[in-house]
Amino acid sequence: MTQNMLSRQSFTGMQTAMARVAKAQEQLTTGRLINRPSDDPTGATSAMRIRSSLAAQTQYVRNADDAVGWLDQSDSALQEATTQVSRARDIALQGANGGALGPKALEALATEVDQIREGLITTANTKYLDRPIFGGITAGGAAYKADGTLADPDALGTPSGVVRTVADGARIRIDLEGPAVFGPEGDSVFTHLTDLSDALRTGDSAAIQTAISTLKADSDRVSNAQADIGARTVRVETARSVANDATLTLSNALSSVENVDLAKATVDLGLREVAYQAALGATARVLQPSLLDFLR
Repeated sequence: MTQNMLSRQSFTGMQTAMARVAKAQEQLTTGRLINRPSDDPTGATSAMRIRSSLAAQTQYVRNADDAVGWLDQSDSALQEATTQVSRARDIALQGANGGALGPKALEALATEVDQIREGLITTANTKYLDRPIFGGITAGGAAYKADGTLADPDALGTPSGVVRTVADGARIRIDLEGPAVFGPEGDSVFTHLTDLSDALRTGDSAAIQTAISTLKADSDRVSNAQADIGARTVRVETARSVANDATLTLSNALSSVENVDLAKATVDLGLREVAYQAALGATARVLQPSLLDFLR
């Protein structure tokens, strides 16, 4: 063992100790165990996979939030539509008692029915984020025209409609097309309200009785649509809850792989600094002997 070998070995030990101190300081400064792939190749690979899964779950949560907003807007519109159709049917029941009402009273009822029809068309054009919720995949700004006819019939009848992916392989349709809620063209609630208004003005008892039946069917259809929206909302909220739980689990897993335990890292830094000081002392003793020391 020569003096040169001792010096080289001492310098190597000192450099190793210094590198360990520097690594511990870097981990404490950044708060991360892995600052580059070479720090822990296996951990870096795991972190990349966890980040990919975390990004997917985060997107599912955003999709579910958007879906819930759309469905809540639909539910509110359907509740309003139910109230309007029920009021129109009550007016029809009043008008059916034609013997107790004069022409002016019937005209007043017909005017109210006209107002209900206009309000229902406004409800049918309810929007969410500037998209008509009953317009299917239309790019237009309204589902229905002012006369109660469909604004864009070609946008309806698609098998997918407006969908949101809320989990891996789980795509939920969040829209309802106008005809499924308000009835098909020519036999819609808007047509029925127009017929009721005309029947009230003319005092046509038979037509008023028919309107009572058709409006009952219209009310049931809107109620069924609202129940459908409620079921979809439950599915989306369940998926959102699962995605939120998965996000929390993955975040914790990523933290355990990448983040530093500050208490442990502080202790490790102290130990490595002690080791480095010891290496400095050993190197100083190795380099201390001179020719005079050997001649003594």
